[in-house]
Amino acid sequence: MQASSLGNILLIDDNPKLIKDTLPMYGYHTDCAQNGVLGLEFLENNYQNIDLVLLDIMMPEMDGWETLKRIRENKKFSTIPVIMLTAVDEDYKQISGLKIGADDYIIKPFILPNLLARIEALIRRSNWNKRKEKKNLISTKTIENIGKLTQRELEILKMVSKGASNADIAEKLFVKEVTIKTHLNSIYKKLNVENRVQAVLLAIETEIVKE
Repeated sequence: MQASSLGNILLIDDNPKLIKDTLPMYGYHTDCAQNGVLGLEFLENNYQNIDLVLLDIMMPEMDGWETLKRIRENKKFSTIPVIMLTAVDEDYKQISGLKIGADDYIIKPFILPNLLARIEALIRRSNWNKRKEKKNLISTKTIENIGKLTQRELEILKMVSKGASNADIAEKLFVKEVTIKTHLNSIYKKLNVENRVQAVLLAIETEIVKE
């Protein structure tokens, strides 16, 4: 599948033409599945590349309600945002869908700017959550190793992060340059990185140092 900088959308709808033809005009790559069974199969193989699902409720073979349940039960793609498409404007049905795990509803016939705004908002929120989760994961994985850094190693890492060379650091700390190299090798080993660039990136991501 292709990719879009704005987002990749899976449209699960037995009558997808209008949305399928419209979304690419606004920068979204759109893949289509004619029913819930095919939609789930597509997600199984491509979930890592899908940013949002547009899910019609009335479809043959597997309707939107059952498809939504299956999406939320699958750990691999349960967190993908889902907007339900429905021709029925009934509050109790929408509430039931929200309880199952729908993120939003669009009533057909929809107003295009409304649909685009909701898609943009959900993808933006989802991407923010992904970045937050990634940051938390990095912090969780490295916090123990960071704790093993000595005060001198932390001091050196902060100086490296500010662009100081080994010679600069050695001069400021009144030690030989080879001593700084030894400290850096220890830092790399403890942080499980291979070089000073990776060490600095990790230090920034875990807020050992500020950008």
